[in-house]
Amino acid sequence: MLVRERARPDAVRERPGAWRLAVATVCFGAFMGQLDASVVTLTYPSLRARFDAPLAGVEWVSLSYLLVLVAALVPVGRLADAMGRKLFYLYGFVLFTAASAACGLAPSLGALVAFRAVQAIGAAMLQANSVALVATSAPPARTRAALGVQAAAQALGLALGPTVGAALVATAGWRWVFGVNVPIGVVALVAGHYLLPRTRTRTPVAGFDGWGLLWLSAATTALLLGVSAASGLPLPGWAAGLLFVLAAAAAGAFAIRQRRAGAPLLDPALLRVRGVPSGLAAALCGYLVLFGPLVLAPEVLARAGYSELLTGLVVSALPAGFALAATGADRVLPSGTTDRSRCVAGAAVAVAALAAMVAVPPAAVWTALLLALLGTGLGLFTPANNTLIMRAFPAASSGMAGGLVNMARGLGTALGVALVTLALHLGASGGTGAAGAERHGVPVLLAAAVAGLLAAWRGSRRRGRGSSAAGSPRR
Repeated sequence: MLVRERARPDAVRERPGAWRLAVATVCFGAFMGQLDASVVTLTYPSLRARFDAPLAGVEWVSLSYLLVLVAALVPVGRLADAMGRKLFYLYGFVLFTAASAACGLAPSLGALVAFRAVQAIGAAMLQANSVALVATSAPPARTRAALGVQAAAQALGLALGPTVGAALVATAGWRWVFGVNVPIGVVALVAGHYLLPRTRTRTPVAGFDGWGLLWLSAATTALLLGVSAASGLPLPGWAAGLLFVLAAAAAGAFAIRQRRAGAPLLDPALLRVRGVPSGLAAALCGYLVLFGPLVLAPEVLARAGYSELLTGLVVSALPAGFALAATGADRVLPSGTTDRSRCVAGAAVAVAALAAMVAVPPAAVWTALLLALLGTGLGLFTPANNTLIMRAFPAASSGMAGGLVNMARGLGTALGVALVTLALHLGASGGTGAAGAERHGVPVLLAAAVAGLLAAWRGSRRRGRGSSAAGSPRR
């Protein structure tokens, strides 16, 4: 019973809108994961004071989570395709909720980092299956709308995170930032047990690429450790250069392994589907731009003298704009607007918002308005880009495709945290204030937004030259 998916009750399964219940249940996980992601950045000052650690050390509360998440998403997606997505999703809730409680009780920074790594395994079981569950539950004509609702749930978690996090840190303390996940997880577990459908189409696992997982983990860990060393982590100067060399060597070994393995962790054939590489690159850039400001804006506003609560409200403008655009764009845009057009337009709006931010002083009103505009662009871009990637794969590989999307998201998020922290460190070493922190951080995000726009434009041109190779299986 513990390793078999339970069927939904007949009263649920036979409802005309049963797929909406499944999507709503998946939104619990989407909300929970993003609430956690946006809440944690608000704990950095308290964690630095509590554990007497530099920012480059405290950032590993986020990076340890993201590294494990990135390494686990693809293999978990593949196992879920074979063994059942509902099963993995429910056990993911169990592990994530238990680890959240452990994080709230952590006695040291090292223990907190370790518990966050365990929490990431549960998050991988949720995230690798969330997009797949939505895509396979919703009718084909409603896939984009369903993914938009899921994206809105993510954005709501992001939007509430800064405000909730600031209030919790200021009143109950940083430990309750992790404890807030526990009641949400319990409700979601019960709902998923009764409302999620069983997996109908499964793909057997021919083998497990342990070496591929090892090389991928080594590459991402070395890269982010190298960036952290350059950001003030107490390591010798030569260590940063060595870590970057190790990251490049491990990435090369991973690429070679994927071409030669009988059952590769990341099937190279999937990356040869027309438009998929550019779509994944655009997704990585999009999530870098989405999460980078969650680290940058609180630091900039704190240096400008704003309170924690006001800072949380200002930062909430970014995910609020994201949520409004993700859910309301279909009602505003012309009916013939394609997903490809939305990708390019959304990325262009994000670039414009960040370009304006370079020229605007770090005042609360201007920062909130430009963050809202940035969120609007990303809200246009993200659901449409995810839809294009998911439609490129057959339904039997939707878990693997969802793992790829979420791996790109995890890498983008990790790079957003690490690169913005590096930019802040460079600004602090120069003795600059709020304007200097913004001057160092925003160009990093602007460069990523421009790269995302170019990837989206390239992907739209490639898809426009003919039907996608994998578009037909979905139809």
